[in-house]
Formats: sequence, C-alpha cells, structure tokens
Amino acid sequence: MPPSKLPPTIRQRRLGIELRRLREVAELSATEAGRLHGTTQSRISNIESGGYPVSADRVRTLARLYGCVDQPLVDALTSRTGGRPRGWWDEYRGILPEPHLDLAELEHHTRRMRIATAIHMPGLLQTTEHARALFRDVVPPLDPPEVEHAVSFRIKRQAVIYGERPTQLTAIVHEAALHIGFGGPEVARAQLEHLVAMGERDHITVRVVPFRTGSYPSSGSGIIYLEAEVPQLDTVQLDTDTNAGYVYAQPQLIRYRAVLDRLEETALTPTESRDLIRRVAQSM
Repeated sequence: MPPSKLPPTIRQRRLGIELRRLREVAELSATEAGRLHGTTQSRISNIESGGYPVSADRVRTLARLYGCVDQPLVDALTSRTGGRPRGWWDEYRGILPEPHLDLAELEHHTRRMRIATAIHMPGLLQTTEHARALFRDVVPPLDPPEVEHAVSFRIKRQAVIYGERPTQLTAIVHEAALHIGFGGPEVARAQLEHLVAMGERDHITVRVVPFRTGSYPSSGSGIIYLEAEVPQLDTVQLDTDTNAGYVYAQPQLIRYRAVLDRLEETALTPTESRDLIRRVAQSM
C-alpha cells in the first residue's frame, strides 16, 4: 500500500480531532475556518480527519485563528505534523492488526505509562516464553508463524523501557495474574522472577492488588494509559478478549485516571508487592 494511501494513525487522528475541537470552541464552521485561512471547507475537513498531511506552520496559523493561547498544546500539536514517519512497527503492517501498530507508535512517543491488568502480565513486562504461551492459547488458534510474529512484535515493543531515556512505567497487577501460570510452572516462575527484577528498576514501579482487598475498581479489561506532552492528548487503550480499542475524549480520560488512582490506593506498596510475587513464585 503506498504511504499516501495508508490510513491515519491514532497520533495523526488526534491532531485532527484536537484542531476540530479548537475550531468548535471558537464557534467557527469548517467553511468559515477555510475562508479565514484562505483555503476550502474540504481541506479543513481533510485536515481534521487526519487524512491530509499538515505543516507545523499551518497548525500554528489555525490555532491563532481559533484564538488558542495554550502554547504547550500548540507545541504538542506541531510535533505531530509533517506526514507519517515510518517506525519499526511498519514492518508488521499487513501482518498484525492496525490497532497493534498504533499502540507501538504511541508507546514510542510517550514518556510515562500507567498500566492495569487483572488476568495477564503487562505486555511490556512479559518474558518471551510467557508471551509465546499466551499466543499459543488464543481462540481461534494462531498458526505457528502468526504466533512468532505476535511474540516478536511484543518483545520489540519493550525497547521503550530500556535505553538512555526509558519510559516511566507504573504497572498495577491483580494477584490473580500471578497465580494463573501460563506455560507451566517453569515458564510462570521465570515470568514472576522477571516481574520482580523489572520492578527494581528506577523507572518501573510494579504494584499488586491482593485478593484480600475484595474489590477491583475496573471492568476487568486491561488498561494502558499513555501520557502525551499535554494531558489533552493523552490516550487510553482498553484491551479485551474481542478487541483493543482506544478512547481519548476528555471525560473518558478523567474517568480512567480516577480508576488508576483508585487501583494504586488499593494496591500493596512496591516492596510488599515484590515480596508477594516472590512467595507465589516459590510456591510453583
């Protein structure tokens, strides 16, 4: 598929969505905005759909026309201009679903993430064998090459938590995920030991919500909260059995920030969490 025909990514769509929001706050129609900017209503609409490459200068001009004085927001929007840069995840285009590639791109650009899981280990903290056991267990089953593509993609995503400027990560895991034992005792024990080791890194916090809490203030779906340069551009990925969806409306972002705050309140401290993980690992 030629680059010009590729569908816009989540990051590109967010640029257009935010420009539309600014226009609507200014109480301008797309036709009025086009006239003020010296272009057409269709061009404004294409920009707002994320399907038309837009320059940083054009974004600044539109923001000024819309009366936006939030300079950090304008700077964050201009950082998303200039077309669609290629990333390592593009190697998997046509092999894995687009939402998976969108997640890798979002992770690449974020500097802090908060993750909550009830059944599975966070993907960024999984071992290769644990990930392979998960993908071998999906329904309908994947062919062996599909399993290996999915595993390699998941492991490559983990590059964001290594290197000189690793992503700050807070992972909240329910105790149930520690006991399921995907892949058998040896694989499960190695996964738990890996979880402990990763939680000892300065930029990674692992906290466990224990059974004794008696509640889990979430729907049970996995939550990945990706913080952008400014809160208005944050994104949440919800991982369920049927799909991986994205939400980014401000009321939804506020709700999921509150959910994650509540989960952190009910979780054990990092030290208590490591002790519990070690005890579960030793019992396997």
